[in-house]
Amino acid sequence: MIGMTAGIALAMPLLAARMFAAGGWTLCEKLILACLGATGPWVGLAAATAVAGVAVRLLSPDPPGFVLPSLRTARSDAPILARTVIAVCVRLEDMRAVLPPLGRLLEELRGGAGGDRFALAILSDTPGGQAALHEEQAVARFARRYPPDCVRYRRRAINAGWKAGNLMEFFDRHAEGFDFALLLDADSVMTAAAVRRLIRVMQADDTLAVLQQAVAGRPGHTVFSRAFGFGHRYSVRIWATGQAWWQGPEGAYWGHNALLRIAPFRAHCRLPLLPGGGPILSHDLVEAARLHAAGWAVRVLPDETGSEEGHPPDLVAMLERDVRWAAGNLQYRHLLRRRDLGPVGRLQMLQAIGHYALTPLWFAPLPLAALNVLTGGGEGTPRGPILALLGVGFGLLHVPKLAGYAEALARAAPGPNRVGLRSMLAETAFSILLDSIAAFDRTLLVLRLARGRVAVWEPQRREADRLSWSAAVRRFYPHTLAGFLLMVGFAGGGWFPLLASLPATLGLAAAIPFAVLTARARMEWTRSAGRSAKWSVTSRPWCRVRRRAAAGSGSSPAP
Repeated sequence: MIGMTAGIALAMPLLAARMFAAGGWTLCEKLILACLGATGPWVGLAAATAVAGVAVRLLSPDPPGFVLPSLRTARSDAPILARTVIAVCVRLEDMRAVLPPLGRLLEELRGGAGGDRFALAILSDTPGGQAALHEEQAVARFARRYPPDCVRYRRRAINAGWKAGNLMEFFDRHAEGFDFALLLDADSVMTAAAVRRLIRVMQADDTLAVLQQAVAGRPGHTVFSRAFGFGHRYSVRIWATGQAWWQGPEGAYWGHNALLRIAPFRAHCRLPLLPGGGPILSHDLVEAARLHAAGWAVRVLPDETGSEEGHPPDLVAMLERDVRWAAGNLQYRHLLRRRDLGPVGRLQMLQAIGHYALTPLWFAPLPLAALNVLTGGGEGTPRGPILALLGVGFGLLHVPKLAGYAEALARAAPGPNRVGLRSMLAETAFSILLDSIAAFDRTLLVLRLARGRVAVWEPQRREADRLSWSAAVRRFYPHTLAGFLLMVGFAGGGWFPLLASLPATLGLAAAIPFAVLTARARMEWTRSAGRSAKWSVTSRPWCRVRRRAAAGSGSSPAP
């Protein structure tokens, strides 16, 4: 794994060095090379994880069992002996959306063998007021459908420690008699079959403290959520398989759609306060690292079947989520030297820090290249290596998803598979436009956080809300301005630099219409008998959904 990471990390800097050397070096070119070298290890580790994942999935007849040995030893008909509480943390959530899937899951679990061993706990951090009153009334109506004590509701008056503190307080005071806890987010959806599989695996392996299942996205109602979820579904299985292979019992924990063994989690996962007394926001990697250090296993089941979550409905919601995630991930820098964290856990936290902290260095080569062209640099640089460098950069950034597409096409039934391939190409175009917008926005976000701006940990917006043109202009005018300025810079060197830079600059320049149209339009999403999937934007009007039978007989995993 170290060898793969190092080899991939050196790919772009070496390619850039050979390319720039042919035309002589400028200051901008040296800075570009420095940026590529600094981001190389982060990109290399992510890409190597994906390479490992696709290798396992293509070469092993049973990829989940290969990376999770206890999955093979757990009998599929083993009796459910452990008592399990389904724990759902909520804060200012719409209970009309939260409760129905929980009801379906609880009824399915209680309707099978060992059903009396399941209960549901709704753990609220909603501040007091009208929202809390409505929440309590909704849960009370919901609980009447079940036997006494089957549905439990607890709302904290003081939200100490946020979600991690909420769960630990429940374990301390209200979880007596339960062995496992299935932790779900407010937008999580799991099937009873998936839950029983997790329980049987944990019953068969008494070293397991956390069993994290891969999570796919639920189909959304907007172009953004559909396209984003399509790519995510293919990438998550590759990424999770690669991580499970090289991290083994020191695997990742993503904080939801996971089964916890309550006793070790309660004993080892009490989070320290940060320097200055603040709580840890992104708690999951820290909890996993503490369990690693204590000798407990945290493993990943790299199969998303029966495990889903909601995706951001639009671009603004995705970037709002980034504010919370960036603030939480950057806190990890205060914890990297702690001895009560395992080394692989610290590496996971370092990778999470790099996901945001290195974004300015990943984005910087674009304005540096425009400045280089505008000042006459790079005139002797051959065009072929320039295009190769751009292609390698995009490929490395999206190895998990591209590998997932390659696996799906490799496993497809013989014959034409135009429907699945067309969907993949359309999503790739979507990603090209999205990449530069997200990179620019995250660069601004990191710079704001570096200046001491405090991010507010607000509830995630889960439902689509029509984005007006005026709101999009206010939110994305810096992106648009940056895109046009970059285009002017590249155009100063002629038609080739302008055209070669379009995949990176067009998304920025078109950020406003991209945000509006992908938030308002719905997908035409259809499946053929071969589980092929096709998506296309309806033309008139943008928000109308039309359904028809899909043509074609190819086969690819359904999104």
